[in-house]
Amino acid sequence: MITSIPSKKILVKLYLGQKKSAQDIADIFKCSLNKIWYWMGKYKIKSRTISEAIYRQKNPKGDPFKIKYPSTLKEAMLFGFGLGLYWGEGTKANKYAVRLGNTDYRLIKKFIKFLIKVFTIKKKDLKFSLQLFTDINPKTALNFWVNSLNVTRDQFYKSTITKSVRKGTYGKKSEYGVLTVYYHNKKMRDVLVSLLDKEKSK
Repeated sequence: MITSIPSKKILVKLYLGQKKSAQDIADIFKCSLNKIWYWMGKYKIKSRTISEAIYRQKNPKGDPFKIKYPSTLKEAMLFGFGLGLYWGEGTKANKYAVRLGNTDYRLIKKFIKFLIKVFTIKKKDLKFSLQLFTDINPKTALNFWVNSLNVTRDQFYKSTITKSVRKGTYGKKSEYGVLTVYYHNKKMRDVLVSLLDKEKSK
């Protein structure tokens, strides 16, 4: 039975266990938001940070990923390869998304497989961007990446066009531009960086 004065046990269960917002709890108890904040302060229940609150709003059903640690040699090889790719090619400075860029579609495909198999994400939730030189046909490049990665055009941001100053073999290597793959989830990015740091310290 819901009472006008919530117990610490109930507040902890609702706020920390079920991840309900203070407003959600106020609605349950049919009281003011200030009253809930008062009792949380009295019980010394630590409130979420702004970033945590925003994350919850964007992910009301919980984390959109779940890490699956390797149980076979094949899975372990993919796990290690994916971490190695992120170590060498990933943009760790971006604190809000998993991000990796390269010109080789095979490398990108392998990293996508790593994200899907290890973090159990949905491929449709990935986003992509292309950095192209002025001597690359944007439509040809987009078609190449869409077909090579088996993704849809609406997963791509608007391409960035850079004046071509390429010389030597680099131009041939990047004939379809530089593709960056994104998975926008700060928590998953932090987990991936943490896994990488553990590997570095071994």
